[in-house]
Formats: sequence, C-alpha cells, structure tokens
Amino acid sequence: MKRIALFPGSFDPITKGHENILRRALPLFDEIIIAIGKNGSKQNFFSLEQRENWIKQVFANEPKVIVATYTGLTINFCKERNANYILRGLRTSADFEFEKAIAQNNKIMAQEIETIFILPVPELSAINSTIVRDIIRNGGDVTPFVPEGIRII
Repeated sequence: MKRIALFPGSFDPITKGHENILRRALPLFDEIIIAIGKNGSKQNFFSLEQRENWIKQVFANEPKVIVATYTGLTINFCKERNANYILRGLRTSADFEFEKAIAQNNKIMAQEIETIFILPVPELSAINSTIVRDIIRNGGDVTPFVPEGIRII
C-alpha cells in the first residue's frame, strides 16, 4: 500500500517552519499532499490562488509533493485522496493539546488514518503564520521567515 500523507493547513502564508517539517517528512512517505483548507468562516490574508502558487513554487522540484485545496473535514479529504496519514507540526505544548484533541477525534471517525507529529527544528519553532502576517501588516521584512524565493510585498 502506498504511504500517502496529508499535510493540512491554511498556509497564510507558508513559512520556513512549514517547509522544514514537510522536507523532513518526505523520506517517510511515498506522497505528501499539501492540503490548503478553505474555511468560509475565516478571512484569509492572502488569496487561495496566491497561497497555492507559493507552495507549488517552493516544492516545484519535489515529485512526491502534490498541492490541493479542500473544504470540509480534513479526515473526509484524507479518505477522498486515499491518504492514510495526517502530518502535523507541533511548536508548543498548546499546539500539542489542540492537535491531540483533533487527532483523537479523527481516530474515532477513521481508525485507519494515523496522525504523525513532527517537531520543528529549534531555530524555526517560534515562526508561525500569524506572526508573519503581523510583520507584513506593519511593514516589516518577512524574508527570514518565509521560504527562499517567496516575495511578499
């Protein structure tokens, strides 16, 4: 059976932390689907198309990476795409508690799907999209926080 992982998120924008976790996960899976969730109740800073284009740019040379968008429950999208793993990054203990609850509920809904947690490398653990957006809103330089080649103006 092919090992397919789904890496869900809003990626608003993608950060070096996201990139690092995914690149470190590549040897573990045959395919990783970066799944950009569309949440109607959430106002995104960047358009879905922009986020999708950035992710495709960052992973252009990675044949095992697929970029997709979805609505609804992540666990249902896993089933649609035959993904048997959900990949998540954990920066803090608060992330752990939140992600643990989601993983446990997902397990109730689909016992065949496992959630895999990867810790960020220490130097990237403080980076998150919320902070990056705040830096952008206030005219700061986000170059140190986003993957190489991503231009945010």
